[in-house]
Amino acid sequence: MTANPGLADVARRAGVSVATASRVLSGRGPASPASRDAVRRAAGELGYVPHPVARRLAERSGTRIVLAVRDERADILRDPFVTRAAAAMAAATEPAGLGTALIRLPLNAAAELERLAADRSVAALVVAGHDRDLPARLPGGLRGRTAMIGVGGSDVDSAAGIGALIQHLCATGRRRIALVAGPSWLGASWAPLTTYNRLMRAAGLPARVVHGDFTAARGRDAAREIRRRWPDTDAIATVSDATAVGVLRALAADGVRVPADIAVTGFDDSPLAEAVHPGLSTATHPVELIAVAAVRAALGEPAPGRLFPSHPVIRGSCGAA
Repeated sequence: MTANPGLADVARRAGVSVATASRVLSGRGPASPASRDAVRRAAGELGYVPHPVARRLAERSGTRIVLAVRDERADILRDPFVTRAAAAMAAATEPAGLGTALIRLPLNAAAELERLAADRSVAALVVAGHDRDLPARLPGGLRGRTAMIGVGGSDVDSAAGIGALIQHLCATGRRRIALVAGPSWLGASWAPLTTYNRLMRAAGLPARVVHGDFTAARGRDAAREIRRRWPDTDAIATVSDATAVGVLRALAADGVRVPADIAVTGFDDSPLAEAVHPGLSTATHPVELIAVAAVRAALGEPAPGRLFPSHPVIRGSCGAA
C-alpha cells in the first residue's frame, strides 16, 4: 500500500487519466463502466482517502479554482506573493484532479467578474488585491464560492508585524521615520498605514508617508523622494521586501550608509531579505497558509481565526536593539 496515496496514484494504478479518476471518485462527469470499476478497485487497494479540500472541491461543479489578482500592473502575476499563493493553492487542489488558474483583473473588474460567474469551469474564486467594496459588488453567480485574500478575508496581521519593526526602530533611537506604504486603493494597505500613524503620534514624531506598489523600482524612487522631501530622515520602513530592496539600492548608489545613516525595514521575510547586504530586517508573511485558508473559505469551509500572525525578523539593515 502506498503511504498517503494521492489521486495520481489511483489513476496510475487504474490505468486512466487523473481527470477520469477524479470524475469517478467524485461521482460527477462521464466515465466508462470499465474505468469506473478500475478506479474504484485501485482506490480500495491503495486505501485512498480524499484530501479534505479535495473532498470539498469534488462536491462542486467546475474543474478549476481561479486565483484572480486585481492590480493595475501588467506584470503583477510575476510578483513573488502571487507565485507563492498560486503554488500553494495548486498543491491544495491537486488531490481532486482540479486545476488552478491565475489571472489578472483590472481595478474596474465588473465585466471580468461577470464572465467568471458565467464560466461553468470555475469551481471557486479567490481574489487578491481588493478594496473594501469589492465583495459587495460580486455578481450573484459568484456569491458563496468566492473568498478574499486581504481585508475581510484570509490575511496576515501586517499591523502587528510592521508595528513591531517601527517600535524596534524607535528603540534604537530613530526619530525621523518615513513609511513607503502600499497603493492607496488597496484595502490591505490601510492597516500598516494606520499603525504607523498611530505609533508616530504616540511617540510625538512626524509622519512621513509616500505610497509604493510593492516593486523595487518604486522603492528606488520612493527613497529619493523621501530624502528630497525630508533630508533628515533616519529610517525608512516599507510594506514589502521588494520595495525595501529598491530603497537599499538607491541609498547605496547615493553613498548613504545603512544602517549608520538610514535604517531600512521590509515586510514578507522573502529570500530577498537574506540575500541583500546588509541583511534586511523584515516581518514574516505566511503566504502559503493564507492562500490555502482562502481556498477552503471559497469552498464553504468554516474558517475561524483567518488573521495569521506576523513576527519581526531583525537583521543588519536596522541595527541591534
